Amino acid sequence: MNEKIRSQIMDIRDSGAVNMFSVHEVQRLAFEKDYHELVLFIEERKADYVHFILTGEMPK
Repeated sequence: MNEKIRSQIMDIRDSGAVNMFSVHEVQRLAFEKDYHELVLFIEERKADYVHFILTGEMPK
């Protein structure tokens, strides 16, 4: 995960528009916001995404 993806996650979280554990809804909102890096990150590394949401620790 890089800083750009982290920033995109935080933007969606701060919007309060979706439950961050509703992965499909997060991906949908990310796609609508043109956060394509985040869409791909969740698709390819869902466990790392969930780990970040739970702990705030950025995976390598």
